[in-house]
Amino acid sequence: NVLSTNVAETSLTVPGIHFVVDTGLARISRFNPRTKVQRLLVESISRASADQRKGRCGRIAPGTCIRLYSEQDFLERGEFTEPEIMRSNLAGVILRMKGLRLGRVESFPFVEAPDVRQVREGYRTLHELGAVTEEGDLTPLGERLAKFPIDPRIGRMVLAGADEGSLHDVLIVAAALSVQDPRERPFEKQDLADEAHEKFTDEVSDFLTLIHLWKAFHRPEKSLSHSRLRRWCKDNFLSYLRLREWHDVHRQIREVADQMGLKVGQGSGDAERLHRALLTGLISNVGQKTDTPEYRGPHGIRFFIFPGSTLFEERPLWVMSAELVQTSRLYARTLAPTKPEW
Repeated sequence: NVLSTNVAETSLTVPGIHFVVDTGLARISRFNPRTKVQRLLVESISRASADQRKGRCGRIAPGTCIRLYSEQDFLERGEFTEPEIMRSNLAGVILRMKGLRLGRVESFPFVEAPDVRQVREGYRTLHELGAVTEEGDLTPLGERLAKFPIDPRIGRMVLAGADEGSLHDVLIVAAALSVQDPRERPFEKQDLADEAHEKFTDEVSDFLTLIHLWKAFHRPEKSLSHSRLRRWCKDNFLSYLRLREWHDVHRQIREVADQMGLKVGQGSGDAERLHRALLTGLISNVGQKTDTPEYRGPHGIRFFIFPGSTLFEERPLWVMSAELVQTSRLYARTLAPTKPEW
């Protein structure tokens, strides 16, 4: 038996599958321009996605697909899944286009043109970062920011890291925020995984936890063979492939920083400088504690600290987070305390 998310729709083919049970549902990532929140909610899939799921069986022999929804429901669904460009934050797209001198995004002949509200919010994000003027033209900072192959908010942290003298540590965090979390937590071994990850946990900041994890991985890497390093990752419930991806993205960002003449250094170990640099890219993700478990953020939003954060119990007066994600609630993930005077 194979239980899979919608990754199995098109990304892989498992031989010997004769039956498929399709729930007709998937978690779809969707950016809300009004609240600036990335929503990850369960939605009905399109007819095209349903046909892709059906196609996972019967590839080498007759197969059967069982859909857990009515034929009428199927016929009323959209033909295709909405393109990602129509449900994402466009700040990075706009910045790349301006850096490449491709003109204004509003007049670009996209195959599927994004909504005007998404374009407006993309410009607003870039203006917030200091990358564009009020008229939408690139600033000198925006010219530098466009050279980084990462999210503009993360690129802004890198430039601030150079100004703060904490670029070494900021590069580690920037690369970590650009890849999937390497920590694994199998359902049947959650307690063991939590115990293994505890040695990397920083009591003050989730960002410092990422730096501890980076250092722990690169220490054994110098002395262990390839197979033993993989074993170390497995024993500590870490994904070796994601750690390698983190390493590769870090190398790429550092190369760009070197080409721009930014001084990386050896790491100041100054948590305040690190967090001040990170705040430049996370200014929309700050929150103030209320009398309830919620935090009050910009644009009238209210969010909860993710239970896996080191700040879940402590609940500082002010926090900043790497992302706000809507699932069953609006959660802030990867947090650190911050100060209004910053």
